[in-house]
Amino acid sequence: MRERVDAYPTHRIAGHRVRAGRPFPYGATPVPGGVNFSVYSDRATAMSLVLFERGAPEPAAELPFPAEFRTGSVYAMTVFGLDLENLEYGFRADGPFDPVTGDRFDARRVLSDPYARLVSGRDVWGREPNWNDVYPYRAQVVNDDFDWGDDTPLRIPTEDLVIYETHVRGFTRHPSSGVTAPGTYAGLREKIPYLRELGVNCVELLPVFEFDELDNPRSNPVTGERLHNYWGYNTVSFFAPKAGYAATGRFGMQADEFKSLVRELHRAGIEVVLDVVFNHTAEGNEHGPTISFRGLDNATYYMLTPDGQYYNFSGTGNTVNCNHPVVRDFVLGCLRHWVAEYHIDGFRFDLAAILDRAPDGTPLPNPPLLEQLAYDPVLRHTKLIAEAWDAAGLYQVGHFPNYGRWSEWNGKYRDAVRKFIKGEPGVAGELATRMAGSPDLYWGRGAAASVNFITAHDGFTLNDLVSYNGKHNEANGEGNNDGANDNHSWNCGEEGPSASPHVRDLRMRQMKNLLVILLTSQGVPMILAGDEVGRTQLGNNNTYCQDNELSWFDWGLVEANAELLEFTRGLIAFRHAHPVLRNTEHPRGVDSMGSGYPDVSWHGVRAWHPDWSDHCRVVALMRCGRHAKGGVPDDHVYVAVNAHWEPHDMELPQLPDGQAWHLFADTGALMPYGMHPLGQEPLLEHPGRYHLGPHSAVVLVGRPVPTTDKEMAP
Repeated sequence: MRERVDAYPTHRIAGHRVRAGRPFPYGATPVPGGVNFSVYSDRATAMSLVLFERGAPEPAAELPFPAEFRTGSVYAMTVFGLDLENLEYGFRADGPFDPVTGDRFDARRVLSDPYARLVSGRDVWGREPNWNDVYPYRAQVVNDDFDWGDDTPLRIPTEDLVIYETHVRGFTRHPSSGVTAPGTYAGLREKIPYLRELGVNCVELLPVFEFDELDNPRSNPVTGERLHNYWGYNTVSFFAPKAGYAATGRFGMQADEFKSLVRELHRAGIEVVLDVVFNHTAEGNEHGPTISFRGLDNATYYMLTPDGQYYNFSGTGNTVNCNHPVVRDFVLGCLRHWVAEYHIDGFRFDLAAILDRAPDGTPLPNPPLLEQLAYDPVLRHTKLIAEAWDAAGLYQVGHFPNYGRWSEWNGKYRDAVRKFIKGEPGVAGELATRMAGSPDLYWGRGAAASVNFITAHDGFTLNDLVSYNGKHNEANGEGNNDGANDNHSWNCGEEGPSASPHVRDLRMRQMKNLLVILLTSQGVPMILAGDEVGRTQLGNNNTYCQDNELSWFDWGLVEANAELLEFTRGLIAFRHAHPVLRNTEHPRGVDSMGSGYPDVSWHGVRAWHPDWSDHCRVVALMRCGRHAKGGVPDDHVYVAVNAHWEPHDMELPQLPDGQAWHLFADTGALMPYGMHPLGQEPLLEHPGRYHLGPHSAVVLVGRPVPTTDKEMAP
């Protein structure tokens, strides 16, 4: 067999045998006998490849790209005989420094490869680096030899998802986690049985792209402890998994460790969605560090004002120029990489409204990036979820450009549910709309376009939502001026932790009420990790910098708050068991099945008579099981929520002959955990009425009555 012609060098540069490389793919790609290096820069006048031995303070060699190694705006070179296990590389770009025209070239700096598949420099979380390092974030070459076995995409229908948002480090970092490698991908892998028992079938991970947790200059004003960039919304490298999240990161094995986590989650029937940040980078404004994009082609990668300053629609100093053709290709290539190489099932896009802005910041009617992502063949079955707003006030919930593919974090759902449970007047009608899948926002797109959430990483936890009237972010070192002020929270009578049995009981009911609404609403429910066990952040609603017990999942709460955990498990199981709760189409309030009942009907204290007045604080609905998704017959499901401080006797809608109401859950009842086991719900003692206590919710199931069933609910 003849050997490949391109496996032979044609030049020798800086002692290395090389030849002209291939422009694509970008980055560093192993080829026969060597590595192909390819980098884009439209305005650079010269480019060099800089090679380091792993961890060495100074370069081992610097190889200028000959003019004939440049194709268009791409520099490409194949270098032979490299030791991939001991190699780190970067680029040095020369060109004009003229900020007014957008150019910020600096040939003194070694730049990281934007397409690097691995990055070293922050290999162990929180370890102090050499702050004088000439090249702090070092690109590495990866050998892709991971054995995926028979792993295939799960392709769970979007409407069937129950999403669990969590932080890789925070989920197992607490000393109580009991895992072998706390705070890592491996630690999270050990907790998969817990996730299965909880019943979630999708985890949404806060950013796992390589970032620098040490770029926060602040300290805790009370303790003096260093604050971190804990959440990771400051991406350094978009193609590389965070090394500090890997128990094996110091050995450069973070890619394999993360892939192993994804594979085992899939084996457990759990999809993986990544929170991705394409709206800004860790380079910040003109005072920030030059890491890669700024030094390679600042005017291409960032939105710039006419005088060369950085537009700041992200609130972090810069804004990525996402709809520039080169940057669109970068984003698309990145997502393809994570789907193809890491088997990722979906992405949640941070501040996604930025992705439909033109280079001057104007919202585009047909943003090419969003359209391209929606129709890309590699991403065809990938979930795409938008945080449909940005830091500059562009709020697009309900009208984010979707192309029939995008779902959205429904911020209006969050606010309506919080206001209603708090007891605010005039919210009953909007709550009903949100529980029906927000047809006012997503009609024609389907209910699964709405990702329903009440809490997320950004804001109060569920426990804090019912324990604090205001935020308490003093530990962040910003004078309590950071974080949102419009929390729509209520402390149930006492700010913070309480020893009062009355206050504690009310808070438990309120948390259960919120979970009942979330898990019986149409749309896709998302739960914040730890809410199922009442995790608290002591009123801090912006723990982006808190790498401590304020943010970590305290596993002692699994036993201490077993009541709330079992209630959450039961509700998730109930949702999975009843397809009528997961309909893809919005209800029309009509009987299209000839069942004698509309798909959804609304009720008040009197059956069939909802009260939408401003003073009403009771909402009740019944879903007819004959209208369940897929045409599979289901039970009738009745949900009533009372945000009033007074009880109400609810008249129940009559069921078809031979059927009766059975009690599944009552957040104000004294039965164990406030619910009955799935499939063992007892008959109501008074089939036509139900006494609903103050600040309570009830879930009833209407189904045929077996002739032997004589058990009554208490």
